[in-house]
Amino acid sequence: PVALLLKTYYDDTYPTVKEQKAFEKNIFNKTHRTDSEIALLEGLTVVYKSNIDLFFYVIGSSHENELMLMAVLNCLFDSLSQMLRKNVERRALLENMEGLFLAVDEIVDGGVVLESDPQQVVHRVALRGDDVPLTEQTPVVVLVFSFSLRPISLSRSVCERERV
Repeated sequence: PVALLLKTYYDDTYPTVKEQKAFEKNIFNKTHRTDSEIALLEGLTVVYKSNIDLFFYVIGSSHENELMLMAVLNCLFDSLSQMLRKNVERRALLENMEGLFLAVDEIVDGGVVLESDPQQVVHRVALRGDDVPLTEQTPVVVLVFSFSLRPISLSRSVCERERV
């Protein structure tokens, strides 16, 4: 089984949960067995990266610059790699979900890219880690899928667990 660990939509392209789940399933099915890093799907530009048992996706309109989307994806992945001491895999990520939420929050806000330098993101996450309660932060931009044989117990207000 595959679990969706984090997602956020900024517009009404997929207004219902049913449409979102169908879109997420379609993305995963079309990308999880390929070695490429970019796909065009349903009129959207999808950039993605996999590592061990995780898949990271950043999605934009077909008019978005693929290089900018890739910069967001690389910034997220490199930031997590630094924060997790190069151990970017499901278990380490689940143990450090707050870091994921803070990193995404530092990189993108409301669909607007704020930062693309992983060093700056890691620095800001370290500063914010103790200052801002997790419940006041908004996870944004990425779809993170994880292969999992065991249930994942995380707060539904922070992230949603879904089978794809």
